Amino acid sequence: MNLNNTEFDVSELKPEFSHIPVLLDQCIDNLNIRDGSGIFVDGTVGGGGHSFEIANRLTTGRLVCFDQDEDAIRAAKDRLAPFSDRVTFVQNNFCHLSDELDSLGIERIDGLLLDLGVSSYQLDNPERGFSYMADAPLDMRMNQKASLTAYDVVNTYSEERLKKILYEYGDERFAPRIAFNILRARAHAPISTTFELVDIIKSSIPAKERQTGHHPAKKTFQAIRIEVNSELEVIESVIGQAAERLNPSGRICIITFQPDEDKVVKQTLNRLTQGCTCPKDFPVCVCGKKPILKFVNKKPILPDEREIVTNPRSRSAKLRVAEKI
Repeated sequence: MNLNNTEFDVSELKPEFSHIPVLLDQCIDNLNIRDGSGIFVDGTVGGGGHSFEIANRLTTGRLVCFDQDEDAIRAAKDRLAPFSDRVTFVQNNFCHLSDELDSLGIERIDGLLLDLGVSSYQLDNPERGFSYMADAPLDMRMNQKASLTAYDVVNTYSEERLKKILYEYGDERFAPRIAFNILRARAHAPISTTFELVDIIKSSIPAKERQTGHHPAKKTFQAIRIEVNSELEVIESVIGQAAERLNPSGRICIITFQPDEDKVVKQTLNRLTQGCTCPKDFPVCVCGKKPILKFVNKKPILPDEREIVTNPRSRSAKLRVAEKI
């Protein structure tokens, strides 16, 4: 679908790229930046809030900032301009961490930060199609050069595939009815806008359920966004790449906002901190696997009430930290 040829004129509604960094002090403290040196990676630079504080603590060190969103890179370059001598920008998904580091001649790093939340800019910018609160073309791409859009998911996926992603990525218990009604609606005409999809979702959920809790479209929009951007698929890959690249005592700090994200992060870190996978009744280890990482905190770090009041979107945030052995 050509998302540029639409009847929408949202240019005047386009917000500035700003993103309040969640768990900022906790992230910076846990990255354990020492003596202003070391090589650090921000895999999701966004508006540059976390990166600004990292760069501010570096003198001889270097910061590599990834983001697949062109708007984010542009905004972060402006914000981090005072530190241009120590910051390098990469417009790519963080799943390409190793390849991009190789191209920069970087063999080892001392820390990786990932903030897996969708930025306020992306949510609040109507033309990006992430929000169920504004009418816009169905898009939801973090990388606007990517081929798959929310329009494609909604209008080409089978009923079974739609049900699957709504269940798995959105925990949407009305997934069968929503998927059925999507197919019924698109049989007459393509579903082109966010509000068209919202109306279908609302019609699929009983009135009593629509009046309680979160917005009825929240889970479906979340699921489609995750599918469009392959968000869960790339998490395990980047953690593995970072673990191999970290210097001893280097750290991985990952902020999640959704249970599915946190589950993947937790399981991947557990595997890398576990080591031996032999059955417990084996007298000696025969697998030879040793732990690569160790947890810095047994439980995830959560925002305090003060931060939640200041930034309500931080409410569901969890920070997990692991260190290279």
